[in-house]
Amino acid sequence: MSEPNFFATPNPVSLREIADWAEAEIHRGDETLEITGVGPLEEAGAGLLVFFDNPIYLDHLQATTAAACMVTKKHKDKVPDGVAVLVCADAYRSWAKVLARLYPDAMVPKDPGPATISGKAVVDPEASLEENVTVEAGVVIGAGAEIGAGTVIRANTVIGQGVKIGRDCVIGPNSTVQHTVLGNRVYLHPGVCCGQDGFGYAMGPQGHLKVPQVGRVIIQDDVEVGANTTIDRGANRDTIIGEGTKIDNQVQIGHNVVIGRHCVLVSQVGLSGSCTLEDFVAIGGQTGVRGHVTIGMGAQVAAVSVVSDNIPAGGRYGGTPAKPVKQWFREVAALRKLAERGGGS
Repeated sequence: MSEPNFFATPNPVSLREIADWAEAEIHRGDETLEITGVGPLEEAGAGLLVFFDNPIYLDHLQATTAAACMVTKKHKDKVPDGVAVLVCADAYRSWAKVLARLYPDAMVPKDPGPATISGKAVVDPEASLEENVTVEAGVVIGAGAEIGAGTVIRANTVIGQGVKIGRDCVIGPNSTVQHTVLGNRVYLHPGVCCGQDGFGYAMGPQGHLKVPQVGRVIIQDDVEVGANTTIDRGANRDTIIGEGTKIDNQVQIGHNVVIGRHCVLVSQVGLSGSCTLEDFVAIGGQTGVRGHVTIGMGAQVAAVSVVSDNIPAGGRYGGTPAKPVKQWFREVAALRKLAERGGGS
């Protein structure tokens, strides 16, 4: 069996071109040096570009045999002799810009070619599709749905009645989108479920009475949602995700949640109903947020935390329950000392 190469080897480019893409300065090396691809620090060899920004991997940096390395100014003198050095304001952001130029197919699923509607798809005659929409096999599109130009609907996806999808979106295979309005350039990875019932019951000794969920999901422009993430529609108002927000795999977003612009939610985060994240909030993986709390603009929450109260703008919180990180670290240190003292008695 041959070994597959899922992303085509890029055409060779010069170090000068790489520097221009990365908005970097050539600190050391011939600007005509040919770059043929990228690789990890510890494995890259001739012709390959690497980057370094985490001191944990300093040993790998000092042993690398790559052709060129992208670093910040403070690390430029740690790159081995014989390796060209590109100095960047932010090595990771520059790396992202270069990869996007070298491997465009890795940004979104591979271009399916000329727009077509598969004969194995079911598109209701009352649905409205603009020009240049691709619909793959097994897709079902309901009555009244509207899909903008350049959008790709991948195999076996269900687009519910009345759903509105903007232009240049990608809806991954096996996704379900209902009661939802999507902006432009939204990317839903495979298996996303969007717009299903929120979890609402009036509980009591006579049984749990289902509360109808009559809101929508509104997803603004340039949002990316990871595989198997679930976004519940609102109960009596809309669930909203602001422009530019990036959501990892297996995240649960409850009904009436409002997420601001350019937030980041890492895998397995759970947002309970009616919580609010203001702009530029970042939440680490496996963190839970209680319903009806507000996390202020620019706040960050560490992984595996539980947010049970409001967090002010710019706050840095972590732990269970989440608290300011300095307080959290002091408590962890105190517990460690207490445990060590008890172990020695």
